[in-house]
Amino acid sequence: MGLLDNVERGLERLVSGAFAKSFRGGVQPIEIIAALKREIDSHAVVVQRDRILAPHAYTVGLNSEDFEPLNAHGTILIGELTDGVRAYATRQRYSFTAPVSITLVAASDIARGVIKVASQALDAVSEWHPALEINGQTIHLSGPEIIIGRGSTATVVISDSGASRHHARILWGGKIAGLEDMQSTNGTKLNGTRVTSSPLDQGDIIQIGGTQLVFRILPGVSA
Repeated sequence: MGLLDNVERGLERLVSGAFAKSFRGGVQPIEIIAALKREIDSHAVVVQRDRILAPHAYTVGLNSEDFEPLNAHGTILIGELTDGVRAYATRQRYSFTAPVSITLVAASDIARGVIKVASQALDAVSEWHPALEINGQTIHLSGPEIIIGRGSTATVVISDSGASRHHARILWGGKIAGLEDMQSTNGTKLNGTRVTSSPLDQGDIIQIGGTQLVFRILPGVSA
């Protein structure tokens, strides 16, 4: 079926519930989910055997007559669509380079009943680079070794009394990343578990002291 059953049932309840009159005879949320699923499958990129990245930003183009009743439900509908995309990505073992965002737009050149989905294409990516999200800020990383710690000579300096001067390091091989604790005083956690060394994957959460760092692999742009 493509989508997780509970997601489909949730969207069906949305259509048959309070919003039924608005959606009757026009584009249905289930149809948008199907279009988003096709877009994900078409533009997902295999980075390595066990890592497939999908675009995270999607624009859904609709005829104005279809757009108005859908857009009237704002964040509730966008939340349902976003949950559907995330659920499908989980089932297909896709990962994203950033939080999923979906935008509905009206276009005069789109016929009623037609859905056109556009996304950030990843098939032209020539290289990938690592990054860390700390308190909502994205820090782009470079080099084969990135040292995280409280000391001024660390690559990524964090102001945390629970961090050692050189607390942990990220090793980057172009597509594959690893995390190593550098014999820190308080240890390093990865997704809640204390580790000495471990592979790093998209969205993994590193905890040093009271600081959480989200690991990202971001696409570069081909020349």
